[in-house]
This record gives sequence, C-alpha cells and structure tokens, in this order.
Amino acid sequence: MSYRDWDGTYFPPSRPKEARGGIKAQSRRGTFGESWWAARWISVLEGFSIGARLRRGRAYARSGQALSIGIEKGIVRAKVQGSRPRPYDVEIRVLPLSDGKWEKVLRALSDQALYAAKLLAGEMPRDIEEIFSRAGSSLFPKTSSDLKTDCSCPDWSNPCKHIAAVYYLLGEEFDRDPFLVFKLRGRSREELVGSLGSPRAADVAAPQAERGEAALPAEPLPSDPSTFWRMQPLSEDFYGEVRVPQVHASLPRQSGSFPFWRGAERFLDVMERIFARASSGALDVFLGK
Repeated sequence: MSYRDWDGTYFPPSRPKEARGGIKAQSRRGTFGESWWAARWISVLEGFSIGARLRRGRAYARSGQALSIGIEKGIVRAKVQGSRPRPYDVEIRVLPLSDGKWEKVLRALSDQALYAAKLLAGEMPRDIEEIFSRAGSSLFPKTSSDLKTDCSCPDWSNPCKHIAAVYYLLGEEFDRDPFLVFKLRGRSREELVGSLGSPRAADVAAPQAERGEAALPAEPLPSDPSTFWRMQPLSEDFYGEVRVPQVHASLPRQSGSFPFWRGAERFLDVMERIFARASSGALDVFLGK
C-alpha cells in the first residue's frame, strides 16, 4: 500500500523481495481451502475489513513469501519475506480454552462416538460449533479478545498483509488437518483423541459412507500362524489384468497435500506426473520391454 507522511506526502507502495523456497498456497484461484472449517477460519480474517491488505496477503501467500510457519498450542509463529532484507516476524495468538471449558466440550463429544470417527477420518463435524457453544465457548475466534496478532513490519495496520498471508496459508493447512484448529485452542491431536477414546469400527466407516466411499474389507489371517511369514505359491492368474491405472496418485489424493508445501507447482499435480511415469515404466518392466 502507499504511505502518507505527516506533511501529506505519499510514498509509492513497496515491493517484496523474492523469497526462494517459500511456502506457496496450493488452492486454485479463488478461495483458500475447500472445507467449511477452512472457510470459517478465513472469514475471521476477512471480518477485520482491512481492504487492500487482504489482496496483498493473498498475493504473498500464492507467491511463497512465507518462509516458515510453526503451530503450537495457542500460538502461530512465522517468518514472511517483505521488502526489507530481513524477513518479518509474524505472531498470531489464539486464546486457549480453560481446562473447565475443555472438560465440558469433551464430555459432550464423548457422548457421540461419531464425532471421534469423523475427526480421525480428517473431517470436522458440521455441528461441532454448537457443542462448543453449549459449553459456553467457541472453537473459532469469535471476538477480538480471542485473537492477538503482531508483525515486526513498519505497517501501522494490524493485521497487515504479512499476517494476512499467514492466515490464508493456515486456512489451507486446517483444510488438510482439522486437529490444528483444536491445537490453537489448547488441545493437541493426541490429547483430543485420547480423551474421546477409540471409536467402534462401524462409527469409523460412517464418515466414509457419507462421502460415498466403500469400506475396505478385513484381510483374513491364515489358520496356521507360521505361514504368515512364508511366501506361498502364486496362482497363474495371480496378477490378473495388468494395466496403467486410469487415475494416478490416488493415495496422495486421499491423504491430501503435503504440509506447507514449498514447491513451485501444486503438490498433487507433481505427484500425478510422478505416478504416471512410474506406472508406465513399471508396466514396461513387467512386460519385459
């Protein structure tokens, strides 16, 4: 943005220095993240009405100006390359919930095993905010007192474009791992899952069924345990039809993007090309070409 000095003189907007190996946004042009909880997080930032800084923040996130992002309980620390030689220090603090409020939330969540199943499947239940509300709290920052941001840049606005860039990148990361939202409120994935307990197999399969995914059948164990470690003779039709799969990189697509990916291209696009070349090469080896 342009800056105005005390005498009314305007200075041209600064241009950020090129950051090599920075963290780049993976989403296509438009929104950041695909899930409702990622959108909910971004809406907190956009509710500040900081105008052009939002646009600059999106540009910083897409061009890889963020050099590092670390997420701890209640705090995010990042380094963002701006117009000066030394990267700016960004800090975003989210007020952790008290132990008493967490106890109320966990009791409510434990009553429904489906909540734990959905979280373990990488999905945030849509009515989970209602659970927090009934416990007298909020999962996402709700007021300015829930959120404190700071940046070492000279911009007087808070949040500035550097903070906005980290916000957008966090939205994408929450899209990949919803447990990070809970971490900012004071509970890690391990603590949360340990408090909720292990869901039943039927509950784990429920989120898959809602998304139209078929549950994988259980693999039977051999009656003789000693044969488990020995190679058995293969039938002539063991391999069945050998061909290059129609959809490449299906496993990475199910697992999601790499955390804070730094490549020049989208992670899944890169994986798709690698899997396609590997499949073609493996087929040639199998056929003896």
